[in-house]
Amino acid sequence: MKSDTTSFKILPVLALGLVLLQVGCNSTTQSSSPDPVLEVSNSVENITLRDFDPVSLYKVPHTKVTKARFPVIDLHAHPYANSKEELEQWIKTMDQVGIEKSVILTYTTGAKFDSLYRVYSAYGDRFILFCGFDYTGYDQPGFGPAAVKELERCFKVGARGVGELGDKGKGLFYSQPTKGFGMHIDDPRMQPLIKKCGELGIPISIHVAEPIWMYAPMNAHNDGLMNAFYWRLDNQPDIVDHEGMIRILENAVGANPETTFIACHYANCSYDLQILARMFDKYPNLMADIAGRFGEVAPIPRFVKKFFETYQDRLVYGTDMGMDKEMYHETFRILESEDEHFYNKRFEYHWPLNGIGLSSQTLDKIYNTNARVILEKAK
Repeated sequence: MKSDTTSFKILPVLALGLVLLQVGCNSTTQSSSPDPVLEVSNSVENITLRDFDPVSLYKVPHTKVTKARFPVIDLHAHPYANSKEELEQWIKTMDQVGIEKSVILTYTTGAKFDSLYRVYSAYGDRFILFCGFDYTGYDQPGFGPAAVKELERCFKVGARGVGELGDKGKGLFYSQPTKGFGMHIDDPRMQPLIKKCGELGIPISIHVAEPIWMYAPMNAHNDGLMNAFYWRLDNQPDIVDHEGMIRILENAVGANPETTFIACHYANCSYDLQILARMFDKYPNLMADIAGRFGEVAPIPRFVKKFFETYQDRLVYGTDMGMDKEMYHETFRILESEDEHFYNKRFEYHWPLNGIGLSSQTLDKIYNTNARVILEKAK
């Protein structure tokens, strides 16, 4: 899921349905009255999903974590800034909240990557850039050597990783300017590129699948409905399902033990972290970032804490949600505090969130140490 989108998603069709239902019920008894929707606009019977905005009434601790407990490397950001002023404000925010470096996943190659590198490298080591893969001609005979050559060129310019690659079931499509629809990461055509990453010591950051709610039926039993409806995949024809996408990722990771893979968003296994645990146990070259899935794990803090503590060497911090100060604060609150039952629209669900309360040892590794180990492998 491209969770860099931070706005609260609405369900216009379902909302309209609730309104029409109200109109229908009222019209049978008040056919001559004024517009019933307008009459009951403040009535509970007319609340739509987009208007649902719960506020916790529990009198429990509310922790404001304005700066991370340890210096942070954000391993999942994008080139959000649209001007020099925005970029410099971002750096000020990073200083205020404790972000030591941000890794910019550019998706790009060629002149566009070079341009982004010039802009961000002007600020020293505050930003680390990843490039994309060049899929030009992927559907033609002879694809491969030119793409490898471009990867090597981007590395010489300054790329220290590849990504974010993305495949939601129809093939790789995030890289620009040419997308690789039809190829998955375990496609034989990808093998020379993956191998070259291992030789260069640079990681591949890859987004596979989406959270399970996006595959489930869009009905009253889907507890992630508000977010799932916007990103739904249940109605997509000819798409590899969640299980299939995890199998594709595993094929690539297993076939390339010398290359480090970073599975974005817990490999979208936040609903069942045992899937990721099994892969961690089997593949030492697999890492995972926690970006953009704070809303998915915060409802189950005790289980998630055990997972974090067990796999503290395999997880890295990431955001994927822009560059504003409050966003960072909320991620720190979820990781560091033991606060209970609070809401935040930024994470796009209607359910309450909880702090995980990670130990200092685990926080230090996830915030900084693990990312540093990955990034220092570049040759």
